[in-house]
Amino acid sequence: MYRFFFSCLICLATTSFKVAGQLPEAPNPLVADPTIFYHKGVYYLYGTNGHNSNNGFTAYTSTDLLTWKAAGPVLTPGEAFGTRGFWAPQVFTYKGRFYMAYTANEHIAIAMAESPLGPFKQKELKPLEAPVRMIDPFVFFDKGRVYLYHVRLQEGNRIFVAEMDATLQHIKEATARECVHAADPWENTAAAKWGVTEGPTVLKKGARYYMLYSANDFRNPDYAIGVATSTAPVGPWKKEPGNPIISKKNTGFNGTGHGDLFKDKKGNWQYVLHTHFSSTKVGPRKTAIIQMLLPQNQNETITADPETFRFLNLQ
Repeated sequence: MYRFFFSCLICLATTSFKVAGQLPEAPNPLVADPTIFYHKGVYYLYGTNGHNSNNGFTAYTSTDLLTWKAAGPVLTPGEAFGTRGFWAPQVFTYKGRFYMAYTANEHIAIAMAESPLGPFKQKELKPLEAPVRMIDPFVFFDKGRVYLYHVRLQEGNRIFVAEMDATLQHIKEATARECVHAADPWENTAAAKWGVTEGPTVLKKGARYYMLYSANDFRNPDYAIGVATSTAPVGPWKKEPGNPIISKKNTGFNGTGHGDLFKDKKGNWQYVLHTHFSSTKVGPRKTAIIQMLLPQNQNETITADPETFRFLNLQ
């Protein structure tokens, strides 16, 4: 993810931070900014490559959400837009085909494939046109309209939403609206000049929309996940008073953040996320899952069950 290298943030990256939890010895996919796509009994895991984010994206597969197998590259430079910084993919179906929205070169692009294992390609190697640099896409469909939640790199990392056309190749810039930015104390514990809110994912339940998002610089051990709610996909969004709902305080691990919501085969909502590699080292980041508890009425909000937090294992 894009970051300004202020001295206070560099300090965060090089200082040791201790937490109660100990990371498991079992191999892990080491995927940052993860997303999971479920299709015909198989879970597909994608994310920012923990070793080299300039190589595109790799997929991992599982049938039980516990043990994963590497499935190989699914998007490579030269077949879709981008030469570096392949970050934060999202995979979804649209009109019978599979699409991947992703970040490369600090722009957002959308590629298409005939399978969740790709190869995801573009006929024209180009990003979505926009007046600013953008990262962290999340495509959302609601009442016949298509919305792109994303982060704009302006006065900090700020989450925006804009409508897209039916081809998924153009943003209706006139519809762009800011959703949230770092304003609450927990969202900028380092008091950085470049505040960060990022990694949006949106769920609708009843008449309310729930946005999970991450705040703080990803190198900060206080990187955590909050929730905002709205009665419309374009907002206005209201941050919940119980934020953050996932953090080192209830998981025991530094740097919990930037993931995606998905429904498992049992119908439960889960959130896949990443953590720091250890209490003293940020990367390569490790991949974990936690179960979400959806609200039962309009007076409740979405929460996470810390008892279900678990790391993924790689065969």
